[in-house]
Amino acid sequence: MEKEKSGSAQYNRRTRIIFLVVLGAITGWFCYLIARPFLLPVIGALVFSVIFAPLHRRIHIYVRRSNLAALISTILVLLIIVIPAFLLGAAIRRELVDVYHELSQQTDRSGGWIQYLSNAADSISLWLGKYVDISDIDLRKELMSRVQQASSYLLRQAADTAGGLLSFIVNGVVTFFTLFFLFRDGRSLYRRITVVTPLRADQIERLTHRVGKTITASMYGGLAVAVVQGGLTALAFWTLDLPSPILWGAATSIFSFIPIIGSATIWLPAAVFLIIGGHFIKGILLIAWGAGVVGMSDNIVRPYVISEQVDFHPLYVFFSLLGGVQAFGIMGIFIGPVMVAIAEGIFSLIREELRQPKGSAGK
Repeated sequence: MEKEKSGSAQYNRRTRIIFLVVLGAITGWFCYLIARPFLLPVIGALVFSVIFAPLHRRIHIYVRRSNLAALISTILVLLIIVIPAFLLGAAIRRELVDVYHELSQQTDRSGGWIQYLSNAADSISLWLGKYVDISDIDLRKELMSRVQQASSYLLRQAADTAGGLLSFIVNGVVTFFTLFFLFRDGRSLYRRITVVTPLRADQIERLTHRVGKTITASMYGGLAVAVVQGGLTALAFWTLDLPSPILWGAATSIFSFIPIIGSATIWLPAAVFLIIGGHFIKGILLIAWGAGVVGMSDNIVRPYVISEQVDFHPLYVFFSLLGGVQAFGIMGIFIGPVMVAIAEGIFSLIREELRQPKGSAGK
């Protein structure tokens, strides 16, 4: 009789566990669907919380109230990001206005934009004809076709600007709202996570330390790329006697955080304007320098800096960055290396557990 009761109780317990696991999986899936639109802003907040954790700890020493310390830290992070971007944007806007006025004067003298581009196409054809046979290519027609395609693309982008701006604002609010609570409640959230996981305290500490170190290394890698690409672009602009090399170098440093196309956002339009304006050699040199030196520096500097910080092979880091960017966009420069670091840490823990004698497991 006792055995039957014991067996029945064990069966009921197993049934409850299975039911709770299934219910938890279903609920977790719905929670994922709810949170999915905000995953990248939340990940961004996590990255900022790790990067600026030393700043928050220092503030918390002098401001003992958690809410106020978290609010001050969040506002400071916002200002650190927004103020340089605003100042740089204002300076770039002034430069673009000057460029527009200069182009407008040139096009007015040529009889309008269409005539100006036609003259530019003829000049390019004459120059290229000295070196290669382009008799079968109607460069004017090709240029006008590309201009028409670019105009249509810009019109479509302008129509999507309002929606994109709204999405950007919402994501920014979510990021800094989450960042505030991570600053305020980060330690308690960490303790809750350690309670529900079956890992030992030292194992959790090692994993979190590795994640934090990888995020910091990714930040250092991004800053190193920004300095290198900004310096190389400024050097090219100065050598080619282009206006405001320091400003455009600083702009390249900011845009370098955008994967793949970052630095090209600055040097490619400049090269196109040079070619259209008749400065063919300068334009081609700028394209060669931008694609071959500035662009490729990202693939060398970032993996090297990260691998030095977290003891990864540079090729290992390179593919984690490339795959991370393809999977997650701009946040992939952090998510890719972090996921690889977590996987490497987990495999390391598995090896340790397998090597332990059975009697000492779990101690």
